Amino acid sequence: MKLKFLTIAIIVAAFTLTSCGGEKKKDTPTPAKQEVKKETPKKEATTSNKIDLTAPTLDNQGIGKFKNVKIADKIDDAMAEKGHQIYKTNCTACHKIKKRYIGPGLKDITKRRSAAWIMNMVTNAKEMLEKDPIAKALITEYHAPMAQQNLKDDEVRALYEYLRTK
Repeated sequence: MKLKFLTIAIIVAAFTLTSCGGEKKKDTPTPAKQEVKKETPKKEATTSNKIDLTAPTLDNQGIGKFKNVKIADKIDDAMAEKGHQIYKTNCTACHKIKKRYIGPGLKDITKRRSAAWIMNMVTNAKEMLEKDPIAKALITEYHAPMAQQNLKDDEVRALYEYLRTK
């Protein structure tokens, strides 16, 4: 009796597993293992968009009103503190400093992107995501667009100063 029950349970489980794929599997003649192999290279190609997001691109100014922003060697502590408050209010919902979250981690961002690029990304995110190759690669990687922050020029500059400390 137990053997009969076990045999029926195995048949039902096998039938359920083979029929769970729905119509998509019926339309696709290849086995599931081959499908995974086909999808993996596509995902890698679109995710990276052939741009190394960890590589510095300090020559890219981005798209927007900020061009060739001059930054002093010494960090302005008062401005950085103001930027810290702006970061806490506007950025922490999507960004962490040391790790990936909804958006990329911001540690050492000022060593990877120019001041103009960062400030343009904060103030002109929509156009940057449409036209800038780094921003386009970021949206492909993170699947979440940068929210428009509506910061004034001095606020975005203070935010940049704060990011220099991280």
